[in-house]
Amino acid sequence: MKKPILAPSLLSADLSDLKGAFEQIEKNKAGAVHIDVMDGRFVPQITYGQPVIKSIRGLSKLPFDIHLMVEHPEDQIESFAEAGADWITFHYENNVHINRMIQSIRSLGKRAGIAIVPSTPAALLSEILPEIDLVLVMTVNPGFGGQKFIEGCLGKIGQLKRIRQENGYSFDISIDGGVNAKTLPAVIEAGADIIVSGSAFFSGGLKW
Repeated sequence: MKKPILAPSLLSADLSDLKGAFEQIEKNKAGAVHIDVMDGRFVPQITYGQPVIKSIRGLSKLPFDIHLMVEHPEDQIESFAEAGADWITFHYENNVHINRMIQSIRSLGKRAGIAIVPSTPAALLSEILPEIDLVLVMTVNPGFGGQKFIEGCLGKIGQLKRIRQENGYSFDISIDGGVNAKTLPAVIEAGADIIVSGSAFFSGGLKW
């Protein structure tokens, strides 16, 4: 089994020392950087936007996975692409014209990702899996770091893997929420390609 890549989530970093956060990310052999963008409407908190992404882009050559937890993500694609996004992930739950979103992201030369919250079945993605580059399975309810891992969501990874293999699709499967030293073995066993970790990574409790 190929070891998944680690994508530390900046949501749990010391925001007063993002340069130090990137040094820690590079030191621990991460494969991408997960950046949660929240607008205070789709989820309760507000985080950071395009100016912050642009300002930190020079701190790392790793891919930036911009996770848009915002209303009307279609209005944000171009500006985040210009700010330095490599992957742009939006939510299934707040967009009707998903195919159009995927096409827009790809037209900008970026990888298109779709995220699902714990209550959304993976089966609802069946129509778009041939087109998508990444599926982000949330194992906590989005909006806050440090939440408890929802173990029942692991089954979605197996479902997605089977669909991918049976149809010859090429999307990656990412998992985000509550991943720490205790839950990591089950996540790896489930077969995720990308593992997002915030609190456990930046506290030093998760070793890669």
